Amino acid sequence: MNGNNVKAARAVGIGDKYEIRAESRKWVIEVVSLLANRVQYQEAIKHYVDLTPEEDQLANQRIASSFHTGKRPSKIGRPTKKERRDLDGFMTGDEEE
Repeated sequence: MNGNNVKAARAVGIGDKYEIRAESRKWVIEVVSLLANRVQYQEAIKHYVDLTPEEDQLANQRIASSFHTGKRPSKIGRPTKKERRDLDGFMTGDEEE
């Protein structure tokens, strides 16, 4: 908050500026109004202004477009035995001939 590290439970005030840093993202926001309760994202974004510099926004977009965890897509089931062999060969670097 305003250049100082704070804990998540700290009280928020109007005009406070927060520099938020996550593992792969960084952004700056300023609080413009307060809420009494938790609300949906669509409502919450009306109560702060995004002050993230342009170069950080571009970096965030570049990271988001190249993010891949290496996990299989959901809802496609377990891999077959042949797919597991292919994955094992790929992970260990073995070449089948």
